[in-house]
Amino acid sequence: MSRRLLLAAMAVATALAAPLAAGTARAQSAICYNCPPEWADWAAQLKAIKEVTGISVPHDNKNSGQSLSALIAEKANPVADVVYLGGSVGIQAKEAGVTAAYKPAHWDEIPTDMKDAEGHWFTIHSGTLGFFVNTAALGGKPVPRSWADLMKPDYRGMVGYLDPTSAAVGYVGAVAVNEAMGGSYKDFSKAIDFFKALQKNDPIVPKQTSYARVLSGEIPILLDYDFNAYRAKYTDKAPVEFVIPAEGTVSVPYVMSLVKDGPNPESGKKVLDFVLSDRGQSLWANAFMRPVRASALSADAAAKFLPAADYTRAKAVDLTAMAAAQKGFMDRYQAEVR
Repeated sequence: MSRRLLLAAMAVATALAAPLAAGTARAQSAICYNCPPEWADWAAQLKAIKEVTGISVPHDNKNSGQSLSALIAEKANPVADVVYLGGSVGIQAKEAGVTAAYKPAHWDEIPTDMKDAEGHWFTIHSGTLGFFVNTAALGGKPVPRSWADLMKPDYRGMVGYLDPTSAAVGYVGAVAVNEAMGGSYKDFSKAIDFFKALQKNDPIVPKQTSYARVLSGEIPILLDYDFNAYRAKYTDKAPVEFVIPAEGTVSVPYVMSLVKDGPNPESGKKVLDFVLSDRGQSLWANAFMRPVRASALSADAAAKFLPAADYTRAKAVDLTAMAAAQKGFMDRYQAEVR
């Protein structure tokens, strides 16, 4: 073979190999919307996914509302492969036509009321909403024990909650206080009255996960989940206490979905299989979340939670009713509180 023909053959081989290499690289990655490293210890989960499956999943700091908005905007040309959402937003994502049906490994172990019958969303873990308190940042003031306590002038400028029109945990806070004060999914007046009254106490209302801001003391009291408070206390050794308010609260599932027409569906499915695997579920439990597979919560992990008697004040949410009520609440919040 002449040198010219040899070079031509090599060029053709290189051109043919390039798409194959690119496809291989794509197959070993997956995009997950709303998988922030500081929230629910996603950092450890994504690291384990890489170690076990070889699939790289980059961190993503969107919240649930931002993720759903992005999925809808990208519907014709999806970027993400999987998405993690507050339970009620998972229902909205299915209704928006941005999820695909997929029943991952251990599907049968997920309680019926914690998954979509077709597999468009399913619970991976749940959390209970309460007060995530940096006790050192209170300046000697007592730890608040009730929703009513948050209105006291002592806590002016100290109370934070994520924007309920954007972040799922923010909306969960609204549901929790509404239920605790005697409201219903059909009438959020109790929650609206609470947030209007809290405005007089100069609350801090970020849009994004604020774990680090509580640890630094910038936000002394944050309406947040138990798992973040326990992580701060036991992993980061911060001066933190978690409080389930005296009037009551709610426990909420967090769900995942396969994105419809995502660029790497097989990698996405492997990620979803992993988060429900024995290893994935034990990582959630070790990060102080209640795994959806109850067998994954070890006695050692359970011992770090508040006593079971405190959790009797937490009610399970009605995901369908939450999803149906969300827009109406958001409209009222924007009109009456902001």
